[in-house]
Amino acid sequence: MRKRTLISSAVAVTAVGAIAIAGTMVAQAQETGDEALAAAIDAILTDKRLTDSQIGVTVADANTGEVLYEHNGAKRAIPGSNDKLTTTAAALENLGGDFTYTTEVAGDRPTDGVVAGDLYLRGFGDPTILEADYDKLAEDLAARGVSTIDGDLVADDTAFDTVRSGTEWGWSDLQFTYAAEVSALTVASGDDYNAGSVRIFVKPGAAEGDPAQLSMSPANDYVEIVNTATTGTTTSVSVNRDPHDNVIRVSGTVKAGTSGTYATRSVIEPTRLAADVFADSLEDAGITVNGDLRYGESTPQGLETLASHQSMTLTELTGEILKPSNASVAEALFKTLGYAATGKGTFSSGKAATYAGIETYGVDTGPIRQVDGSGISRHNLMTSNMLTDLLVGAKKADWFGTWYDALPIACEDGTLGSRMCGTPAAGNVRAKTGSMTSVSALSGYVTDADGRELVFSVLTNDYLYSTVKDIEDKIAAAIAAHTTTATQAETLRSANVEDIEMPAEDPNHNLECTWVEPAVC
Repeated sequence: MRKRTLISSAVAVTAVGAIAIAGTMVAQAQETGDEALAAAIDAILTDKRLTDSQIGVTVADANTGEVLYEHNGAKRAIPGSNDKLTTTAAALENLGGDFTYTTEVAGDRPTDGVVAGDLYLRGFGDPTILEADYDKLAEDLAARGVSTIDGDLVADDTAFDTVRSGTEWGWSDLQFTYAAEVSALTVASGDDYNAGSVRIFVKPGAAEGDPAQLSMSPANDYVEIVNTATTGTTTSVSVNRDPHDNVIRVSGTVKAGTSGTYATRSVIEPTRLAADVFADSLEDAGITVNGDLRYGESTPQGLETLASHQSMTLTELTGEILKPSNASVAEALFKTLGYAATGKGTFSSGKAATYAGIETYGVDTGPIRQVDGSGISRHNLMTSNMLTDLLVGAKKADWFGTWYDALPIACEDGTLGSRMCGTPAAGNVRAKTGSMTSVSALSGYVTDADGRELVFSVLTNDYLYSTVKDIEDKIAAAIAAHTTTATQAETLRSANVEDIEMPAEDPNHNLECTWVEPAVC
C-alpha cells in the first residue's frame, strides 16, 4: 500500500523546543505546495511537550496512497482507541453490515404453562442488550402461557471464553466502563451501551444534611451499594467499586435543589448480573422459577427457542463504537470476530480474524501488534503508516460509507465534538481519537482547501503533560487549510493554529471526553 514519499520531516526538537532544520528545509519555508505543508507540520512539531517524547505523523492522498508527509511513520507506538479502527473495519468486512446479535431463551416446550426442566438464557456477545430487553423476553414467555420453570435458570455465556479482561489492562482501570469485563452474556447500563456495568444515580435529599438518594440501572440484587453521601451546598461525589467484589461505595455531597449526578461502574462477572436481571424480569412477568441460578453451562441440543432478542445491525453499531469510543462494545465485537471464525470467542481468535479482515485492504500486519478490540492494553502497537494504509485501503470496501459516517466529526459530534472549532478542520475532519495517560492519537480523513481528500495519522507516546490534543488539532487544521499556492506561514495562518490553545492541566484529558461523567465533549 505504501507509495513513494514526497516529503519527509527534517525536524529535530531540542531540549528547549527550538527547531533545527536542514538547509534544504530553510529554502522550503517560502515554497508552496506539499513542501509548504511539510514545513507547517514541522513547525507544529517543535512544541516543547514533544521533547524526549515520540510522535509519528503520516499524511497521504486518500485515493492513491501517495505519501505527502512522514515523520517517524514506521515507528511503533501505543495507539489507544485508534485500535477501534481495525476492529470495526474487520467486523464490517468479515461479518457484514447486516449482522445482528441474538440472545435466546431455550427450554422444553411448555405444557400447561410449565417448562419441565431447566430454562437456558443463551448469549452470543450482544453488548447492547438492556434491562428492558430482558423484560421483553420474559413478557414474550408469559405471552406463550409460561407460568412456571420447573428447573433452574441457566446462564449460557459459552460463546466466549472465561478470560474477562485483556492483556495488560491496568488494575486501576478495571472498575470503569472502558475496562469492563467481556462476556457473551451481559447487560448494558443505559442506551449508551456500556456493557457489564451499572449506573448509579445520585440525587439530593429534601434538605441539606439529608442522605443522598440513590438508584441503579439496571435494577438488580447482584451489586451492593454502600451510601454515605449527603445533601450539601456543592456536588462532589465519589463512586468506587471495591477491587475484588461488587460493592460500590458512594460518598461526598450532592447539591440541594439540583437533579444530581451519576457514575457508571463495571461489575465483576457480568454474566451473573445479566442472570440476576433476567430472573427479576421473569418474576415481574409472573413466571416462577422453582430452581436456582447456574452459570457458564452450554445449552443442550434439541431444546426449543421460546423467545429471542435481536440487536441493532452492525451498520448501526459501528457508529455506537466509533463516535463515543465505546470500549465495551468494541471488545465484544473483537471476540465476536473470533467466534464467527472459529466457534470460540477469545482475544486470540479475535486478533487473527481482525488481521485477516484488514489485510484484505493492503494493510501489513507484520509490524504491528493488536491484543484487544478497544485499545485499552499497552501491549497494542501500531504505526501511523499502517493506519493511513488502512484509511486508504478502506475506501475500496463496500462498507466504507458506513465506517466513514461512523467517525467523529470535528466540532460536531462524538469525541471530536468540541475540538477544532473555528478552524478549516471544523465539520471537515472525520477521525478516530485515542486517549490514555501519555498516549494520544488522531487518525482519519480531511479535505484540503483545494478539494483533495487526504488521510492522516498522528500517534504520540511518552509525553509528560496532561494532553497533546491541541498539537493533533493544529496538524489536522493545517492539512485542512493546505493549498498548492500557500506558503508555510500562509498555511498556518489559514489554519488558525494560534487560536488552538493548549488546554489547562486536567487529569480528564487522558480520557476520551465521552468517558467522563457527565461527558465533557
